[in-house]
Amino acid sequence: MRQAIMTEPGKIEFREVPEPLPGPGEIMLRIQRIGVCGSDVHVNHGKHPFTSYPIVQGHEFSATVEAVGERNTNIQLGTKCTARPQIVCGECRPCLRGDYNICDVLKVEGFQAPGCAQDLFITTLSKIVPFDDSMSLEQGAMVEPTAVAVHATERGGDLTGKSVAVLGAGPIGNLTAQLARCRGAEKLLIRDLSDFRLEIALQCGIAEISNPGNESMAEASNRILGDGGFDIAFEAAGMEAAMDDAITSIRKGGTLVVVGVFDEKPRVDMAVVGDRELNLIGTLMYKHEDYEQAVELIACGDVITEPLVTRHFPFEQYADAYTFIDEQGDKTMKVMIDM
Repeated sequence: MRQAIMTEPGKIEFREVPEPLPGPGEIMLRIQRIGVCGSDVHVNHGKHPFTSYPIVQGHEFSATVEAVGERNTNIQLGTKCTARPQIVCGECRPCLRGDYNICDVLKVEGFQAPGCAQDLFITTLSKIVPFDDSMSLEQGAMVEPTAVAVHATERGGDLTGKSVAVLGAGPIGNLTAQLARCRGAEKLLIRDLSDFRLEIALQCGIAEISNPGNESMAEASNRILGDGGFDIAFEAAGMEAAMDDAITSIRKGGTLVVVGVFDEKPRVDMAVVGDRELNLIGTLMYKHEDYEQAVELIACGDVITEPLVTRHFPFEQYADAYTFIDEQGDKTMKVMIDM
């Protein structure tokens, strides 16, 4: 079978390797679509702090069930599905209390363990999340980033009737804003320096947009809310300036959820955090129920994914996908690899 392996930053080699076989409790998937995310781009640039080479990438994907191990009897061959990429110990304190997404020895397929960038991929039945024919394979590959947004917005607490700001309109920021809408946010703003990404947000039904190049955070807040600030902000840009905007735009006693991945350590004005009794919350990845909810929301149309997919590349042009992302910059959202 075909396999793409990144041997060093920016270099992908294609190899023919033997087909795997599923053992007891395992399931073999035929990979159909692979989404390229920002963390994958960091690996391509050699800037991911927790990934070494060579590595088989791919952690957000859709697939069909190709074969099952001898103990698997309750899933049909050909079923459309995706699967969580987490490898956890099940024994540490976070795992024992059910927070396996922050397992003390967490590994993620595509980063610290081989990913799915190959024709056939072995995983366990416990990580499989099926979806029916009402969803496309493209939508199935969007379940993983949607699950990130599901988990992040849950970390923000009850959003019903709340005013919410999302800083960053890339795929995760867009989906976080959509999830805030699904969870009942009354006022919702998404903010980004890219007019392209803000236009995609409009296509996804996020009515209030703001570009920091044209409008300050205070001006945006006053335009949408009048006096006061937002109840909750989600930082999804991974930028110090966005953190500053979030902290200064939240009402006293409000909540900031840090969703973005920072290339550099941001300076945070903790005096403001303390003085205003702000709640500063982190979020990492997802749990199985977040995946299941993501499937439900995409299937029923509450979460719109089609405008987020900028372009498809065939598997043999994997490296070209990264070149396209680098060249297009903020004029691209999600790029798909078609097997």
